[in-house]
Amino acid sequence: MTEILSDAPRLPVKRSTRLDPPAGVQERGPLSRLTFADGSAGWLVTSHKLTRTVLADARFSARGELRKSPIRDAVNDEPTKPGMFITQDAPDHTRYRRLLTGQFTVRRMNQLIPRIQEIANEHIDRMRRHGPPVDLVQQFALPIPSLVICEILGVPYADREQFQHDSSRLLNLNSSIDEVKASIKAIEDYLLGMMPGKRSRPGDDMLSGLATGSDLSDEEISTMGFLLLIAGHETTANMLALGTFTLLTNPDQLALLRSDPGLTDNAVEELLRYLTIVHFGTTRTAIEDVELDGTLIKAGEPIAIHLPAANRDPMRFVEGDRLALNGTPTGHVAFGHGIHQCLGQQLARIEMRIGFNTLLREFPTLRLAVPAEQVPMRDDMAIYGVHELPVAW
Repeated sequence: MTEILSDAPRLPVKRSTRLDPPAGVQERGPLSRLTFADGSAGWLVTSHKLTRTVLADARFSARGELRKSPIRDAVNDEPTKPGMFITQDAPDHTRYRRLLTGQFTVRRMNQLIPRIQEIANEHIDRMRRHGPPVDLVQQFALPIPSLVICEILGVPYADREQFQHDSSRLLNLNSSIDEVKASIKAIEDYLLGMMPGKRSRPGDDMLSGLATGSDLSDEEISTMGFLLLIAGHETTANMLALGTFTLLTNPDQLALLRSDPGLTDNAVEELLRYLTIVHFGTTRTAIEDVELDGTLIKAGEPIAIHLPAANRDPMRFVEGDRLALNGTPTGHVAFGHGIHQCLGQQLARIEMRIGFNTLLREFPTLRLAVPAEQVPMRDDMAIYGVHELPVAW
């Protein structure tokens, strides 16, 4: 049982500016005491070095039944479901991850480039037909990764409103634990209902491949599909929209990228580092006493890893609070680190490269259609970004 604290600070969610981490988090030092949402005592990691250390150390568990949230006052007293590999440790995590790794290789992702470019072009054409202003989230940033992950998994894109609604409720920080559980169940049940067809009439998609090429149960596959479906559209969609907002509000960097499209790969990495949309704390729990940076972390104590702070760590990134698309963002932890590092990171990079390149090339006069301070930010969501992004050209 973990200690209960009353005097250690809690983790702020709202950013100090629209693009910067919460004020004061970095100043707490690389490792500091933290009160979690249920009142229990834990730790906050803000340094790049300690982030990589914790995420690579098997003594810090990702298991769901041990996890505590620094934000949501909710107790997860249920055992981790088979297939929920992001909240499992080795060897269970290894078994599921190995079945998916071959599906997300650089080579396989590069094969998707023509189709992703085609999808981007189609949505540019729709924007033109609609005419300005448009909401870039609904017209471009969200549909591109959503359509791509639906095609990869073999999920009908026509059903997107259903799973996007549940996904939004799941990621809303104001949702109750019962609402979160209901959202997860709704998406898993939706995917579970597809499994008989995937087994009897398999297609050239990932769910069919898992159904016919592994010994996984329908429940395991639907749980894995749930993780991939949520991660496959929520993260990249928010990076495309928030990244565009960032460029449009940093005209010097936008001009730099427009003048040299060869900077796109580096620009994507810098935006990932600078924005770090997984923004309120990746969590682990010590399963034995561990000395970390000269401090004893006791077995059972939770740790929140603040990825935005780690990606602004001045010990790792010189002038880390400044956006520099021609800088050196190598080594950022926006995709995590260790065995749980984002499985689909290569797909996300390709979608962002194509998305930003296509958008800026086709709309050389792209601009915000409202003042920047009127753009609604996703302070209330587990994945940061913008709720809407009205643009014109």
